[in-house]
Amino acid sequence: MTSKKKEGGSVAAIWILLLLILITELFCYTWCRVQCIETGYKIEKEKKHYEELKRLQKSLRIELVGLKAPERIAGIASREIGLIMPDYRHTVMIP
Repeated sequence: MTSKKKEGGSVAAIWILLLLILITELFCYTWCRVQCIETGYKIEKEKKHYEELKRLQKSLRIELVGLKAPERIAGIASREIGLIMPDYRHTVMIP
């Protein structure tokens, strides 16, 4: 009778061990899937941020071209600083 109890106990222990391994694997699989999904969300968020930054860069480049325009600079120089274009009397020719 004691050998039957030992056999029954060892079989039960093996089943419990197999169930624990299975549950552990399920938890690990679930954790990996959750991490994968979160990483996907982070990637999409960064893609949107990248596109926003590209749009901002494009608009800033357009604004920079406008600010560098010679007509604008000449207008500011004449209005705010009082500079004028020199005529022939104000130029000196160097031989």
